Amino acid sequence: MNVVSTSPSGTEILYALGVEPVAVSHSCDYPPGVEELPTIDTSRVDAEASADRHQQVEESTRSGHVYRIDSEVLRTVEPDLVLTQGVCGVCAVDESLIDETLADLDVDPEVLALHANELDDLYECIKRVGRAVGRGERAESLVGELKERVRTVEQRASSRTASPRVAVFEWMDPPRLAGNWVPELIESAGGTPLLVEPGDRTSELDWQTFLDAGPEVIVVAPCGFDVDRTEARLHELAYREGWAELPAVQQGRVYGVDGAAYFNRWTPRLIESLERLDRILTDEKSTLPDGVRRLV
Repeated sequence: MNVVSTSPSGTEILYALGVEPVAVSHSCDYPPGVEELPTIDTSRVDAEASADRHQQVEESTRSGHVYRIDSEVLRTVEPDLVLTQGVCGVCAVDESLIDETLADLDVDPEVLALHANELDDLYECIKRVGRAVGRGERAESLVGELKERVRTVEQRASSRTASPRVAVFEWMDPPRLAGNWVPELIESAGGTPLLVEPGDRTSELDWQTFLDAGPEVIVVAPCGFDVDRTEARLHELAYREGWAELPAVQQGRVYGVDGAAYFNRWTPRLIESLERLDRILTDEKSTLPDGVRRLV
């Protein structure tokens, strides 16, 4: 079966089930080697500063789509199945753009649009992909393994008496606190999500409300940024009035996380995100895991 994936999330699920796609999105970067596959799209967003990238996204969305599809690649790989997403046309190619493109091509693959807001949605996405590619048993087994890892973290977190107020930034300028599955991860790791509830959509943050809420732990994991890039752009938060007085800053509990690998994508690595968050909340200063860096 020839499978095309239009998002990093779909691609990672495929590989976790032992299926290599024939083409992927330009933003797919895991597992190693996936960058060698044909890519079906390019992005209209290329700015470095968070505010400039945000503006480019808004302009591209108003004029059509953030991404351009390479129709010739899609035609050449002759897909039987296209994994796309119905959740967001900003972070990856979505179902509407795929439908528009396929309408002009002489290929007629099945299109499976995935959507996730909470961990249970991730598990269901894995099962849906498994059924679509003939790996249903493997998908059920993988979901069972992931749920067991979540239970292990929750049991460990239950032994801690403190439940710090935790803020996870998905974007720095304008500032946005991560919603969807992230508040659920915070709760499972023994923290208290700041200003967001499980399943809430990510939205722009009122800075004064954030200051008043007094986060005790801050995790900065911008969408698509690795740790180096996050650290280089931290000034986009740190310049704001009141930043230096925040409890998390005063206590040296501000962490940068590879958002491209963890937190941003609804993939099996969300459980690795939970395990990293668990390590952060234990505040073991000398044993931070890969992909996590103390910034303050």
